[in-house]
Amino acid sequence: MKYVHKFVDTPVGNLTLVASEFGLTAILWENDKPTRVRLDEGVLDEGNSTLVTAETQLLEYFAGARQTFSLPLHFVGTEFQKNVWHALLTIPYGETRSYGHIARQIGNEKAVRAVGAANGKNPLSIIAPCHRVIGASGELTGFGGGLAAKALLLDLERRYAGTPVQLTLAACN
Repeated sequence: MKYVHKFVDTPVGNLTLVASEFGLTAILWENDKPTRVRLDEGVLDEGNSTLVTAETQLLEYFAGARQTFSLPLHFVGTEFQKNVWHALLTIPYGETRSYGHIARQIGNEKAVRAVGAANGKNPLSIIAPCHRVIGASGELTGFGGGLAAKALLLDLERRYAGTPVQLTLAACN
């Protein structure tokens, strides 16, 4: 499979967006561990439509003007991981869930640790909002971008939750 990438500067650092012909495949953190998401970044392609759309939507998200993402996603992982990552997509903006909640949601309530491991390998951080998954007692737990980035994302969402989303016509194209 061929991949393309581009870089985007955000409030949580410089992110690498990676896409395949099927959609956005990964969002890699500036200091990401090479073993967290195992795929070839491919060649730089600043004009790839999926990557440009992802960049636009991420910047709108950070500005508080977007609460949901609308672009093709291409998860690469095991069936279990994909089930967890799809469950992440159901967590509403500004809310959190526990690992146990996600395990119950995918029909495997004893798989709490496996859910945590899959969450840690989530290739589409922010868009598949693994930052919204916290410990059962409410504590912030591991995150690919670091706990400071996780706290920033949760604070951003709490600040804008319930605020009407206002997009300009240019942002909708």
